[in-house]
Amino acid sequence: MTGSKTILGGGITIDLGAITRNWKALDTIAGQALTGAVLKADAYGTGADVVGRALYQAGARFFFVATPDEGVSLRRALPQAHIFVLDGLVPRTAADYAAHNLMPVLASMSQLTEWLDFCLNQGRAVPAALHFDTGFNRVGFRAKEAELVRRELDQSGFEPQMIMSHFACADQPANEMTRKQNGVFQGLLNMFPDIPASIANSAAVMTSKDYHYQMVRPGIAMYGGQALNARPNPMARVISMHVPILQIKEPRIGETVGYGAAYRLRRDTKLAILAIGYADGYFRALSGIGGQIGGRVAVNGTVVPVLGRVSMDMTAIDITDVDGLVQPGDLVELLGPTISIDDVADSARTIGYEILTNLNGRFPRSYVNVPEGLDIHD
Repeated sequence: MTGSKTILGGGITIDLGAITRNWKALDTIAGQALTGAVLKADAYGTGADVVGRALYQAGARFFFVATPDEGVSLRRALPQAHIFVLDGLVPRTAADYAAHNLMPVLASMSQLTEWLDFCLNQGRAVPAALHFDTGFNRVGFRAKEAELVRRELDQSGFEPQMIMSHFACADQPANEMTRKQNGVFQGLLNMFPDIPASIANSAAVMTSKDYHYQMVRPGIAMYGGQALNARPNPMARVISMHVPILQIKEPRIGETVGYGAAYRLRRDTKLAILAIGYADGYFRALSGIGGQIGGRVAVNGTVVPVLGRVSMDMTAIDITDVDGLVQPGDLVELLGPTISIDDVADSARTIGYEILTNLNGRFPRSYVNVPEGLDIHD
């Protein structure tokens, strides 16, 4: 977090106990497969160093980050963990990965060639994984390159730690794309018969054991997000966010609220002005303007709407129908037991991933239900 609004109170609270319970639940579903943990984007905005240590204490040993910089940071927190870098190998940096014991997920012939040359120069097989594109059309070897990859491995004697791929539509359980990709993946694995395999994200872990292979790598479900569309979310909520009221106003019917005068009041209204805006990750798309339904927050347990445009630092909400005393300094729930990350995502017409990874503004982050013996200040 940059800066702080601690003088006004409020902030973001991460439930480490809930994260570890979610990981253990997914580990149970995974059965005989090992359960990794995806900690990219600072553990989806929850703090990779702290969350990584909590999960390691819970039994996780395999972690996935996006970039080598994320890997270097996590290595300081987890000196004994197995850390994979999903973005692959940045050209001419193989020695840096090896220095921090990071395993790139190699995704192209040029990356594979560079890594094998590095291994040759080192006189040892430095661990790495391979990623095959089974239809996503993001990073990865094309399926037609499998024979060439196999030949390179045979000639060098290098054996990768894992063969990986990634589903495009696992959040849609009825989508035929997932079964199609899994079929392509099984065909590829026939060429790499003794190498562990991994393709399952959170949604695939929950969908079928046919996708588990030797390792699963959940992400969003660990953080309490909904992994499967149109199904109840069984995961414990992880994150809460409360912000203070700056001021209470009582404009009259017909007056307007916010930039562009985009919302005209339909009744005499009691407004609360909150100390949060899009600079804090509270999206402008959560504005309540015209006939558009915007964001929702909870005041004294009552769900109330955002009125007008969300601005950089402030947001107006309608507290007319809230029972009890509401005054400046009171904290309002943006996320928590009443408002989930997926509620906010639906209002912003996006996904929970984007909500989590954008809560990086000016509010302090704290942790509750810290596992016994875990020092979150290491």
